Amino acid sequence: MGILIQNGTIVTALDTVVGDIRCEDGKIVAIGKGLETNASDEVIDASGQYVFPGGIDPHVHMEMPFMGTVSADDFETGTAAGVAGGTTSIIDFVIPARDENLMDALAVWHGRAEKSVSDYAFHMAVTWWGDQTAKWMRKCVQEEGIPSFKTFMAYRGAIGVDDFELIEVMKTAKELEALVMVHAEHGDMVVSLQNQLIAEGKTEPKYHALSRPAPVEGEATSRAIMLGRMTKEPLYIVHVTCVQSLKAIAEARARGQEVYGETCPQYLLLDDSVYDTEDFSGAAAVMSPPIRPRGHQEALWNALKSGTLEVVATDHCPFNLHGQKDAGKDDFRLIPNGAAGIQNRLALMYTYGVLEGRLTLNEFVDVTSTRSAKIFGLYPRKGSITVGADADLVIWDPEVEGTISAKTHLHRVDTNIFEGFKTKGGASTVIVNGRIQFQDGDLRVKRAAGRYLKRNFA
Repeated sequence: MGILIQNGTIVTALDTVVGDIRCEDGKIVAIGKGLETNASDEVIDASGQYVFPGGIDPHVHMEMPFMGTVSADDFETGTAAGVAGGTTSIIDFVIPARDENLMDALAVWHGRAEKSVSDYAFHMAVTWWGDQTAKWMRKCVQEEGIPSFKTFMAYRGAIGVDDFELIEVMKTAKELEALVMVHAEHGDMVVSLQNQLIAEGKTEPKYHALSRPAPVEGEATSRAIMLGRMTKEPLYIVHVTCVQSLKAIAEARARGQEVYGETCPQYLLLDDSVYDTEDFSGAAAVMSPPIRPRGHQEALWNALKSGTLEVVATDHCPFNLHGQKDAGKDDFRLIPNGAAGIQNRLALMYTYGVLEGRLTLNEFVDVTSTRSAKIFGLYPRKGSITVGADADLVIWDPEVEGTISAKTHLHRVDTNIFEGFKTKGGASTVIVNGRIQFQDGDLRVKRAAGRYLKRNFA
């Protein structure tokens, strides 16, 4: 049985047309106007609605061990929440412990991800450099379909790398024609500021943000870009939050360096007032890098519009306020870093991006789907509405209204950093791999329906 979507306004990163789409056997098989109905078709009238390629979130952390606990959404609940919001594919991070065999860590992540309800891929984090690291990186690219490597310039002594290690990762990735991703914060400066604040008796969640100010991110971004320039290795800077990092990326691009930038809805829509609470609730927004003071947000929106930033991801990594984040009630350094967002990404970007004139519909599709597919080796299978592409489609009702709340979201976590945000526009039907998995509020996902996506840049 196929699916025939009729009379929808089909929106891609480049075009907007009214027409029909037929899906069979998990693929898009025809696009046009007035497509004939087969007797076995399930027909969806999309009149007055948009049809987008399924959202791709290239930065999530499902059931990730971190800071003595594990992120609250596993691969089943996290991808299910994503489907309800219009995200049909994710790229998660394999994060080995320091001194751990990268291939052993990959096997663990494959086991965790088997229950995913939608398609998934992996980036490999390189958390240390040793005699075997280059061999493991080569195997990732040539055998495992993982041509992107994450490095952390923060979290020193745990999963962070020093400059020598980062240079070796870049040199090896250059040989393999792979992409290096960078979490840019000056790790040693963060530790120094943290210790100073604690010594002064400043233990509340708001001091997390003060221990990781914007210049700490800006310097690390500039340094990573310089190392990329010297090694001639393309870079992808994850979760950009501040003007200082934007300036470094824009300067690199102006001289012809290949640098990509990503941001997240929380950095576009929230400011550091989220930490100014009299109780511990500000810990819900503790993440790294932290939410920035007012002024940075509009610069990020402008950078998306200009193309300095190309991707909106979520860094979805939720921890419960009660039972997880409260481990840091007396010491902000012990609060697990991260928050939820995969279900809300598209609605927030549509409401506060498209409807407020910051993005066109085509740019919205580009930053939430197509650009990720192109950067990370999934296009045109993902991120496109073309014959032969996977039938991952979102039918979007521009009139539906909602209010984000932890009481109603599908994230398996007790808080939502966008609590009370009003949205207009949302997914009415979500098709994943040619099967309707969400329709009119009814979530129909199937455990373990997701497929592992091997990627390449050829």
